[in-house]
Amino acid sequence: MTTFYNATNEDEFGNTKIQLLTLTKRANQSSLPKVEIIDLKQELANGNRSMISMELYNCIEENLKQKRQTILFLNRRGYSTFIMCRNCGYTVKCPNCNISMTYHSYERKLKCHYCGHEENVVTICPECHSDKIRYFGTGTQKLEQEIHKQFPEASTIRMDIDTVTKKNSHEAILNKFKNENIDILIGTQMVVKGHHFPNVTLVGVIAADSSLNIDDYRANERTFQILTQVAGRAGRENLPGKVVIQTYNPDNFSIICAQKQNYDMFYETEIALREQLKYPPFCDIILIGLNSYQELEIKNVSSKIYQYLEKRLNKEEFKVLRPMPCPIDKIQNRYRWRIIIKGKMTKEANEVLNACLKEIYQDNIKDTRIAIDINPNNMS
Repeated sequence: MTTFYNATNEDEFGNTKIQLLTLTKRANQSSLPKVEIIDLKQELANGNRSMISMELYNCIEENLKQKRQTILFLNRRGYSTFIMCRNCGYTVKCPNCNISMTYHSYERKLKCHYCGHEENVVTICPECHSDKIRYFGTGTQKLEQEIHKQFPEASTIRMDIDTVTKKNSHEAILNKFKNENIDILIGTQMVVKGHHFPNVTLVGVIAADSSLNIDDYRANERTFQILTQVAGRAGRENLPGKVVIQTYNPDNFSIICAQKQNYDMFYETEIALREQLKYPPFCDIILIGLNSYQELEIKNVSSKIYQYLEKRLNKEEFKVLRPMPCPIDKIQNRYRWRIIIKGKMTKEANEVLNACLKEIYQDNIKDTRIAIDINPNNMS
């Protein structure tokens, strides 16, 4: 988004920061796939509680008859994304990170996707001792099981971080899918970028909303990017392609623009929102990230940094938001806090930030680590 803005907007000397090169044709002169949006709310209203909509089911069935291949994309690995007691509401969380454990059915283990901690499956609630433990959410393992149930004759292969742990396993899975003409490839973000499978004519996006609901101002941009990338896997040769996007937000403009494969339409809408809300490229996001084993210390240090910057940064040029715990507020037993500053980064602001760090570290803080990132790729 920011890159395109810098390539299309001239400075006071009539120059752009970046040269714009435009791709006007698809590889092999093939046409763009037809993209269809499925409203999952309507599927539920019609009594379909499966992960697969009726439209996607019919398309997979037709592809199997035609001996053509399908890619199913779900950007969430594991079997269930969290485990909860329906009696008292207890959720199984990692003891090192404040994040729900994910159930992996093949190993029958609960795993933390941040620190790698593993536990045995919970069958009795440790809080209320009820046996009403249930598994909620969906991951690639659960999707694979669902496909085996609905299409028992179909051959499948799964590609996520759990299946590519061995050396060269990434290439082995892709080669097996291509050379052995396996019917369905199920995967996370690994399957969407740069792969060329001539016999893939159908791509199904199981849950397009997962990237919309992240705590980041680029949520719409990332959703558009990933949907257009995954759509690009279908119909790359002479055979026509089709993409089925399943979502609970069919009216979201990033999903509609992805359906039309229209970047200009998306850009004009998103850049207007960014300008109105003062997000990059119209300002810089300065993220001060703190982490510590000591919860009280990190709160005190965060408060001191906030008070220092509030006094010394120009309030007309910078907005300093109060310190808050990060969306994932504990990883590997270290508490995580952040301070967000909005404004154009200048030499003077840089000097204030450096002076702030120098003063804070002179206070003999024992454990807290501080990092400052300008326009970070990850806001969590």
